[in-house]
Amino acid sequence: MPSDPLRPDPASRRKLCAFSSPDPGIPPPSPGASASRTVQNMSRDQSGVDPVQNRRVTWEGCSVLLDINDGDRLVFSRLTENSTLKIGKKSYSLRPLIGCPFGSLFQVEYGAEGSNLSRILQSAEVSNIQENGDYQPAEEHRDNRELVDNNKAQSLSGEDIEELRRQGATGDEIIEALIANSATFEKKTAFSQAKYKLKKQKKYAPRVLLRRPVARSICETYFTKYPARIGFMRVDTLSLLLSMANVAANSDILVLDMVGGLLTGAVAERMGGSGYVCNMYLESSPYPMDIVRMFNFSDEICKRIVRTSLSDLCSVQNDPSEQMGHDVSVTANSSNEQMCSHETLTEPTVMEEIAPPSENEVSKCKIPKAGDKASQETIDLWKAKGFSSLIVAAPELDTWSTVKDLMPHLSHSAPFAIYHQYLQPLATCMHNLQIEKMAVGLQISEPWLREYQVLPSRTHPCMQMSACGGYILSGVKICNPEST
Repeated sequence: MPSDPLRPDPASRRKLCAFSSPDPGIPPPSPGASASRTVQNMSRDQSGVDPVQNRRVTWEGCSVLLDINDGDRLVFSRLTENSTLKIGKKSYSLRPLIGCPFGSLFQVEYGAEGSNLSRILQSAEVSNIQENGDYQPAEEHRDNRELVDNNKAQSLSGEDIEELRRQGATGDEIIEALIANSATFEKKTAFSQAKYKLKKQKKYAPRVLLRRPVARSICETYFTKYPARIGFMRVDTLSLLLSMANVAANSDILVLDMVGGLLTGAVAERMGGSGYVCNMYLESSPYPMDIVRMFNFSDEICKRIVRTSLSDLCSVQNDPSEQMGHDVSVTANSSNEQMCSHETLTEPTVMEEIAPPSENEVSKCKIPKAGDKASQETIDLWKAKGFSSLIVAAPELDTWSTVKDLMPHLSHSAPFAIYHQYLQPLATCMHNLQIEKMAVGLQISEPWLREYQVLPSRTHPCMQMSACGGYILSGVKICNPEST
């Protein structure tokens, strides 16, 4: 929730968190360049050329994150010609968003043909930010002690506002009319006036920020709306997992992802299409990773995301009795909890209900599919050399039993990072790893994050923030001849 209504834009708030991916609200180019680039992109769509080459501009069929009214609502959607967004009681077409740069700002405009989403040019955005950014608190001689909230200060009625809309008045014009017909606006303090304007702007001229779905924005959105679907993993925890596991290009990362595919997508995003991300599953069916589809990965990156089961990795040229020693023993309770978690993760991944695309649109805008089964040649290579690192995020499984079965598939001196919402399962796993002498450099870390509001003379920590981001067990695997 916003702590102060006098904030210029979402970029004025800073988070003390290091992350590899850039902020999705990247500034668009100059107005002339953006206009020409939009025209070029639309011409590419009409000519049939693949517009996915420019990842800074949206294209038909891509996934986007829509930030409505500065974080009041966060919606994942797929841009098609018939996709719509519901704001209040009305639905607006998302077709104007196709071909626009990520970071563009749209506002609801009213006209003779009805209301639609219209893009605010960069000059208007910059002037608005500079106007709010140059705010300097002055000596205030007014106060609100004599104001009475009896709903009689506004002379404009609802019928008058609807008449203005039918006449084609913009949202800003309606707000100016409300201010002019308010009997108490001039008596309010500067802070109350700005708060009043912001409240009316969200109601009569709502704005939509077009954000790029990257690991940071996706994690923040899910943590805000549905934290249970990602195992209550905070964005700083996700960044620490990638750092402690030494995720880099040309690596083979073994991932046990039971948080909807967020961890798999973040690893693939950091690797950039080099190396492999192996999504491990322990039972007969793989775990869902629907979130990966929101990253807008190219075909090259999707081919680097593969799946394999633990039994396939354990099927070495040994006796069947030796292979059985690698099977995972999970209790009945954990299996039931795992099935419940699968049902939860397979729910729709959108934050709000969005009209699904038709069959023609789906066939027209095919999305690269990630998570194919790994080839036997690749599996044999992993059996011989091992994986370069291991990341585990499986809150429903027994941590020690899972790690004990996955550690033999790592190469020597390979780092690993294990996430859990609670401390005790990681403490038990750390104790057993020390007894078995399977790893060194073991440590349990608790991420810490504080969000600040940064404004002139009003910089302070936000009033509402997360108290716990989970725990991470990290270490380095060693060769212990006694345990083999």
